[in-house]
Amino acid sequence: MNLQNICKNLIYNGSRQRLPENLARFRIICPEYSANDAERKPWPVSEGEPLFALLWDLRGTHSLSATIMPSIPSFTYSTVYTPPMRTQTHSHEYLELFYIIGGEYRQKILGSEFTFSKGELCLIDCGCVHQEILDGSSATVLFLGIIPEALASAAEHLEGSRISSFLSMMLSGQKNIQQYLHFRPRTDTAHDIESTLGSLLMELTRNDKATPIISQGLLLRIFQVLNSQYSFYLSKMPKKETNWVLFEQISAFIKEHLNDISIRMLAEEFHFQDDYFNRMLKSRTGMTYTEYLQSLRIKKAEELLRETDMQIDDIVRKVGYHNKGYFYKIFTEQHRITPAQFRKKLKK
Repeated sequence: MNLQNICKNLIYNGSRQRLPENLARFRIICPEYSANDAERKPWPVSEGEPLFALLWDLRGTHSLSATIMPSIPSFTYSTVYTPPMRTQTHSHEYLELFYIIGGEYRQKILGSEFTFSKGELCLIDCGCVHQEILDGSSATVLFLGIIPEALASAAEHLEGSRISSFLSMMLSGQKNIQQYLHFRPRTDTAHDIESTLGSLLMELTRNDKATPIISQGLLLRIFQVLNSQYSFYLSKMPKKETNWVLFEQISAFIKEHLNDISIRMLAEEFHFQDDYFNRMLKSRTGMTYTEYLQSLRIKKAEELLRETDMQIDDIVRKVGYHNKGYFYKIFTEQHRITPAQFRKKLKK
């Protein structure tokens, strides 16, 4: 069963047709009543849950059906609206990650309006004000509410990856910064993300003692997929911090591809002109791209000499040198001893 069918089955097969009393404060949808005020939506499920799912099905008949998981009993919430309708501007006590399963979905985030299409995601931090715009279009949307501790756990396991610096910025606790992370698929990558989201929904349906732990594992899997198969950017960040995050991303990518990295690969990955990387690295490290790459390769070689029994010829190739003599020249100039002598000295 695909994700669209899973969501619709969960929405429309609720055992009751009204919102349970314990969810009444949450308000699945609230039409705009004030242009100057912002609500703060509470955590709608029990405190022991690391995340919850809110499922929306918007139909062309100007109606919305929804449910929340986990919920006992299960329910189907339904309402009608007159487009174009805006919800009350709000933020959350938690982080929100939403995925567009089908159709198009509009939001106004920090004063700018966006249309999100099938396959796109957006992660909104706790203080980021936004509102839904219901224009009569059909859409199926999966919202995940995530406690900061669950996201921090995922970020810790992803340390050193492209996405980890961005998640760290969202968890930095700087209350004066409101931000969101927008994800777009690089290619037709729906299978991996939808398979994982489907597994998460099934686990939330099961809702037993193991569910909180399994849900956290699936959340980590979701961010692994986003890290490897999606392009993303963080909005509303001061320029200085944006540059820091970009440097962390670029540096992590170079380290992951030491044996075959090139300026062309960086340009294709990050969508900047070739000379940008020299300027960025010079401003952050005082080194050119070539100098910085050489320093990373030598550091990696030192690590392998120190922590493994790999043959030196294999180390030379692994860190990206195709000329053994050149590697020996650079290493010896820096350490005043050969790689073999470096390893022998460490073992004394």
